[in-house]
Amino acid sequence: MASLNIDSPRIQNIIDGKCLDPVQAASIKYIPVTSPHTGKVIAQCPVSSPEDVNLAVEAAKKAFVAWSARTVKDRVQCLIRFHNLLHAHIDELAELIILEHGKNKAEAIASIAKGAETVEYAISLPQLIQGRFLEVSRGVTCQDTRVPLGVVASIVPFNFPIMVPMWTLPIAIATGNTLILKPSEKVPLTMNRVAILLKEAGIPDGVVNIINGTADAVNAIVDHPDVKAVTFVGTSHVANLVSERCHRLGKRVLALGGAKNHLIAAPDCNIETTSTDVVNSFTGCAASVLLIIGSHEELLDRIVAKASSLQPGSQSGEIGPVIDQQSLDKIISYIEASIKVGAKILVDGRSWTQNRTEGFWIGPTVILHNNKEDKALHDEIFGPVLSIYQCSSKEEAIEIENNNPYGNAACIYTTTGATAEWFTSRFSAGMCGVNIGVPVPREPFSFGGINRSKFGNFVDITGDGGMEFFTWRRKVTTRWGQENLDPKLRM
Repeated sequence: MASLNIDSPRIQNIIDGKCLDPVQAASIKYIPVTSPHTGKVIAQCPVSSPEDVNLAVEAAKKAFVAWSARTVKDRVQCLIRFHNLLHAHIDELAELIILEHGKNKAEAIASIAKGAETVEYAISLPQLIQGRFLEVSRGVTCQDTRVPLGVVASIVPFNFPIMVPMWTLPIAIATGNTLILKPSEKVPLTMNRVAILLKEAGIPDGVVNIINGTADAVNAIVDHPDVKAVTFVGTSHVANLVSERCHRLGKRVLALGGAKNHLIAAPDCNIETTSTDVVNSFTGCAASVLLIIGSHEELLDRIVAKASSLQPGSQSGEIGPVIDQQSLDKIISYIEASIKVGAKILVDGRSWTQNRTEGFWIGPTVILHNNKEDKALHDEIFGPVLSIYQCSSKEEAIEIENNNPYGNAACIYTTTGATAEWFTSRFSAGMCGVNIGVPVPREPFSFGGINRSKFGNFVDITGDGGMEFFTWRRKVTTRWGQENLDPKLRM
């Protein structure tokens, strides 16, 4: 397999272990991939056609025969080597993420490390996937085993170029499936490099195939009759469309949608740790609403001070740019709309945009709202913007959280166990935190929300949920009574 030249102006698909131009390369459309830091074009991403998708599926279908026949212990040997390669190349991969996405160095490395944790879980599958066996009555046994589905697909977003693909890829292939992966056209470089590391780790050709493109490629993947299951991560609107399309075709689907993660600060919260965690959460675009019970001016002051001290850049402790001009314009429009309805801007990140001549920069922005109907409190903005609303009671805070249409994550900051239990038992969110603003479970616990944050077959995407999604159970009931034996062999 030829090495991918990252400086090349054109990204290629990776099908059956080969870097390939689209089938209709002479007439195919290419989308410019820009660096968020400068706005300059760093690559060209192809808009693959259904013909390209078909080539990838055929390669995956062919590879499935031999790959699924291998034992799970044999398959995970490749993942052990891949895990080692991820860590050996962590700086290189982090630089790619910084280049095409805009994360700072610490965030990029942390996202690779989190992806590696799912690889570690997949490596442990020989201890988890063996099935059950029981003599259910005299002479009758029941046994179940997990069986791979076949060719499966993962359609992933731009926000975490390596972590989100790792939610599905290692579990899907460790359980014996072969995979079609479609990265976001905004960040195609990182996973193309990862595909080369997978090959180096010994993953056979055709087991993991990468198709680049846009909606046409997604539709072709979903519609292909040989794709048995689809995972998707993106906006709720598109997640719902993907889920409905798969269900019409009778396919297994897990589609994760948007999020509006809520943080709630109780009056007894630790001001220093809460303010640090809130700033880290919203500047990393993990949480965007802080509900403060009471006025809590000291907490507000610490959040403002810490957010104001952050500087633009790509190193640890700095804040990187947003992905593109469209995203930047959207963020600014929400800030300006909040101002028009009377919100107070405590920290205004728009100065970063005004002070830089290239790239897509906006600084941490803290908005204090006085109107519960303000759109910034309810819509997914996906930028370093924190909306704060001061609630009169814990009941008002939980009502606001419960009424949001999403159900991804929520957190309570408190030093009292009773307060923590009160909120965690009432949150309308799949992942709940206590003094942790990004309450993402660690394997074997699974990532996943509820409500409009998740559509499809209702298991979660990582950990044990991933193992359940990517397999079906074969149940065998057996009776060996004396009447089944040759008369000459009966006791």
